[in-house]
Amino acid sequence: MGELLASLMPWGTGVILWVQSFRHPFFDALFLAATSLGEEEFYLLFLPFIYWCLSKQVGVSLAYISIFSPYLNSVIKLTFRLPRPSDPRLVLLRTETSPSFPSNHAQSAVVNWGYLAIRLHHKIFSAVAVVLIVLIAFSRIYVGVHFPQDVVGGVLIGLLLLVAYSRLVGTIEERRFDLSLPIKLALSVVVPLALLFVHPFDVDGTYPAKIAATTMGTVLGMSIGFILEREYIRFKVNGLWWKRGLRFIVGMVLVVTFYLGLKVALPGEVSHPIAITLRMVRYSLVGFSMAFLAPWLFVTISLAER
Repeated sequence: MGELLASLMPWGTGVILWVQSFRHPFFDALFLAATSLGEEEFYLLFLPFIYWCLSKQVGVSLAYISIFSPYLNSVIKLTFRLPRPSDPRLVLLRTETSPSFPSNHAQSAVVNWGYLAIRLHHKIFSAVAVVLIVLIAFSRIYVGVHFPQDVVGGVLIGLLLLVAYSRLVGTIEERRFDLSLPIKLALSVVVPLALLFVHPFDVDGTYPAKIAATTMGTVLGMSIGFILEREYIRFKVNGLWWKRGLRFIVGMVLVVTFYLGLKVALPGEVSHPIAITLRMVRYSLVGFSMAFLAPWLFVTISLAER
């Protein structure tokens, strides 16, 4: 498989060059905007908005698949370790350092927008979701950071993950497994840590990739937060739209404070084991603030009811 993908690189470079032959300032702006919809900062806004303001149940389910998808993508990337496009004739509108196959942006677009389309059952939103998936996936070729085979691979992996996860969530919601609080909390810690340690080593061969610490740290804090919120808070998403809007603003101030403040307080550029630990701590606290602290605050200041 790796040899086949490597053999397609010259062809893929030709496709990128052909696509970029149509470059225009309007298209530059359009596809840079589209590619930004696959960045960490976008999901920092997107996932809390769904969870706090639209649908709590959908928000919880979406958060797990949204965060697991880049973890899986990183595992596959570090399995094949294929280089990014580097032909000097290419115009690179973005800079990427991770391996090329498969495209995380394309995979995450299918997973996130596809899952929302499945859960919301709205024709107009489904059409919008398809357009966004196409724009985000194609943008990775246009900006010069992915071969077309990377994008196709990302889309296919995203579809497989989406189908598998949708069936898993449906089974869980139908059977409603009840575990004791200590067991649920223990699983929230043990599973992310186990996934962190089985993740392949980074491109320099020294320690699990940053994406593993980021995603599994978030899952750890977020899972504990979801469990405690369900046990002690149980906030209601419904309510007046102006309250939902205030909820989002207040919640984002809290989450961004953790996100940026901990970035300064817990720098990652230290020795590798410490870097992984600090990154896990930082993203665990960010996930916990989104899942538990923000809902607690909403109820406390009467922006949401129990």
